[in-house]
Amino acid sequence: MSVTDHPLLRRRDGHHARVTFEELFFDLVYVFAVTQLSHELLHNLTLSGVIETLILWFAVWLGWQYTCWVTNWFDPETPRIRSALFTVMLAALIMSSAIPGAFGERGFVFALAYVAIQVGRTAYIVWELGPNHALTANHRRMLGWLSIAAVFWIAGAFAEGPARIVLWAVAVACEYVSPMIGFSLPWLGRSTTADWTIEGGHMAERCQLFVIVALGETLLATGATLAEIEVWNPALLSAMLATFLGTLAMWWLYFGTSSKDATEAITHAADPGRIGAYFHYIHAILVGGIIATAVGNDLVMAHPHDGVKVAYALTLSGGPAIYLMGSAVYKKVVYGALPASHLVAALVLLALLAAAPFADLLTMGWLTTLVMMGAGLWEGRVRRRHRAVTDGAGSAPRG
Repeated sequence: MSVTDHPLLRRRDGHHARVTFEELFFDLVYVFAVTQLSHELLHNLTLSGVIETLILWFAVWLGWQYTCWVTNWFDPETPRIRSALFTVMLAALIMSSAIPGAFGERGFVFALAYVAIQVGRTAYIVWELGPNHALTANHRRMLGWLSIAAVFWIAGAFAEGPARIVLWAVAVACEYVSPMIGFSLPWLGRSTTADWTIEGGHMAERCQLFVIVALGETLLATGATLAEIEVWNPALLSAMLATFLGTLAMWWLYFGTSSKDATEAITHAADPGRIGAYFHYIHAILVGGIIATAVGNDLVMAHPHDGVKVAYALTLSGGPAIYLMGSAVYKKVVYGALPASHLVAALVLLALLAAAPFADLLTMGWLTTLVMMGAGLWEGRVRRRHRAVTDGAGSAPRG
C-alpha cells in the first residue's frame, strides 16, 4: 500500500497543504505550556532550575513536534484524526498544568500525561495504518523508541531529586537521538529520511506558528506585568519599550529575513524529510531562547533599578544569544551559510556580561535589545542585497 493510499491521510496534489483550524486550536494549549515554563524558570533561576526547565521544555516541544508530524501526514479534518488530536490536546493541558510541580509532588501526573501523548498517539496511528501500509514500519520503530523512553519517564516519576533529573534526561535523549538514527531497532530495521514523506510547506508553517506562539507569550507576559503595577513611572515605561522592541527584533530576525525562504527551501528540497528533521532540532533551540528571553523581560519589568546578579546577567544575555545561535543554524539550513550578523551579535551579548556588575536591569535590558535590533537591521540589509542579486540574475538575458 502506498504512502497516500489511506482514507485518513492528507491528499497530496502538489500544492501547499494548509494548516487547519484544528491544528491552530491545538496550538492554544501550548501558549499555556510556554507561559508555565517561563514562570517556572523565573522562580527558580539556579543551575538545577535551569536543568529542570530545560528537561520540561524538551518534553513540551517533543509532544508538540511529534504531533505536528502526524498532522502533516494525516488529515485533522477527518473525525477520527480530529478526535485523536483533541485527546492529545487534553493530555497536553494536564501535562502543562503539572509543570510547576513536575519535579515535586506532580511528577507522576506530568510523566503519565506526557507518556499518554507520545505512546498513545503513536500506537493509535500504528493501529489505524494497519500492518501493510508503507508508513507503518516507520511508526512501529517510533513507537518502540517512545515506549523505551516511557519506562524512564515513569521510573523518574517514582524517583526524587537528582535521580528524577537523570532518568528524565535519559528519556529526553531517547526521543531526541532516535530520529538521528532512523528509529533503528533490532528486528524492526531503520527508517531513512526518504521514508518521511512530509509536505514541506506545511511543516515549515507549523514551526513558524509555534514561534509566533512563543513570541506572543512574551508579549502577554510584558502586558500582564505592566497591568499589575499600579504606578507607571518613566522607568517602567522604558522597560516596557525595551522588552517590546527586543521581542520585535526577534520577530524580524525570523519572519522578516528568512521564514518565506525557509518554506521554499523545504518545499523544493530533494529530501524534505531531512530538512524537516533539521527543523525538529533547530526550533527547539530557537523557542528555548525565546522562553529564556521572556524571563529576562520579566526581571527588567518588575525590578528595573535592581542590580544585575550573575543569574540575571546570564538570563538577559543568554536568552537572546541562544535565540541568535538557533536562528544562525536555521539560516545555515536555508541559505547554506552561517550569517555573520548573528555570530557577531551573539559574541557582543556574551561580552555584555562583563558590564553587568556596573549596570542595573533596565540598562542591561536596553543593551541586549539594541544588540538584537542591530542584528536585525544588519541581517535585513544582507537579505535585501541577496534578493536584489538573485532577482537581477534571474531577469538577465541568457546566451
